Amino acid sequence: MSLPLPGYQQWLLLFIGAAAVLLAANLLQWVVRRDRIYLLYSLYVFLWITSFGLETLTLADHVVAFGRTVPFYLFSVIYLELALEFIDLGDKPRLVRWYRVVQWACFVFTLPEIYFNLFSDLWRTGWHETQLNMIRYIVLATTNLTILYTFVRHLRRTDILARFFFAGTVALWTGEILSTVSLHMHLDKGIEALDALPLIIHPGFLMQVGIFLDLALVSLGISYRQRRQAMRQVMAEQELIREREQHLRRQLEADLILEQLKQQHTEAQMKALQSQVNPHFLFNALNTLSSLIDETPSQAIDYVDELSSVYRYLLRAGDGELTTLGQEMGFIQSYFHLLRTRYGNSVHTDLLAMDTHREALLPPLTLQLLVENAVKHNVVLPDQPLTIRIRTTAERQLVIENNIQRRKVRVESNGVGLSNIAFKYQLLNQASPHIEEVDGWFRVTLPLLQPL
Repeated sequence: MSLPLPGYQQWLLLFIGAAAVLLAANLLQWVVRRDRIYLLYSLYVFLWITSFGLETLTLADHVVAFGRTVPFYLFSVIYLELALEFIDLGDKPRLVRWYRVVQWACFVFTLPEIYFNLFSDLWRTGWHETQLNMIRYIVLATTNLTILYTFVRHLRRTDILARFFFAGTVALWTGEILSTVSLHMHLDKGIEALDALPLIIHPGFLMQVGIFLDLALVSLGISYRQRRQAMRQVMAEQELIREREQHLRRQLEADLILEQLKQQHTEAQMKALQSQVNPHFLFNALNTLSSLIDETPSQAIDYVDELSSVYRYLLRAGDGELTTLGQEMGFIQSYFHLLRTRYGNSVHTDLLAMDTHREALLPPLTLQLLVENAVKHNVVLPDQPLTIRIRTTAERQLVIENNIQRRKVRVESNGVGLSNIAFKYQLLNQASPHIEEVDGWFRVTLPLLQPL
């Protein structure tokens, strides 16, 4: 066997050394990352090193023949597997199955070659050379056409990773073509003439340049793939962080709104209690009770009963957001009894609530706030009686009205009564009370809520 020229031999050693560096780097990446693409690429590089490295060693002819035949089929198996790693064919199951068929066929072809080269002398025969060349061309054409078909029909324009692999494949094809052309042009002159060729047109050099470009481009593609995966992981982590922040923000906003509603509800209850159970009202009620005890003890007992009913309802009213109109009407009758005890016939009441609306709902203490508001801002005298009407309409509206006879002395007011009622209806997502003055009457119209 003739040795290659020193120029080619030096290049061959350089090629093997560069390939060994790539092999070591990718094996290290595989150990660190445990990503199978690094292992596949390492096996691919190792096969090229084995195939050309045998030329630098003094080995038996059948071992050299083995190194020139068997790795060829394994190249196709691993290269197709690398193609599946570089190209996303998850939505092309039939094409993936074809890849597997070609891979198994290439693997099966290695079995007789192992026997021919290592355990017999058939590799020396012309028959073996003929069938070997035929099978090589079939495997080479099938592998290359499969990859070419995949890239032409299924390559996405935005798939940069697949373009790296395709560029490497084109470099490999170019090296194979140029090497084959050079080999056939100079083979008829003999092996000695082939070895005497300049390095730049030597078949081995042309083939190895294509291989080296293929290895470099595939390596760049793997690096790009790793960087893209790292970016996707970072983006996924950032998106997860953003989702967690948004969820936390929404949760905090919901908690804040809930706390605000609770605070507003508490403040509304406190203001309502301060408006109903205020020191002025309590002072007048106790004074009235004191007078009744001295003058009419029997009436004082009734007054205490009504007063206890009023305050019992006031204290319980904060337990719920809604109460029935029937309960409010029962309470307001006790409240009117206290007013009549204090003002006598100076307060007239007219209760015209329909029985069909007794189960309708409204915020508790609504009637008491409006009645107290009427008494507070109007003159209440025997010759100027105050008339308070409470009625319902067929449209499920509650109307509370009183004749207007405003006090000449300005009464200090902080507007708690009406604003408190409006705020409660707002919390219930209901229409605000309608307030108007019509023909000498001050009228407040409230919507009644449907029972649950």
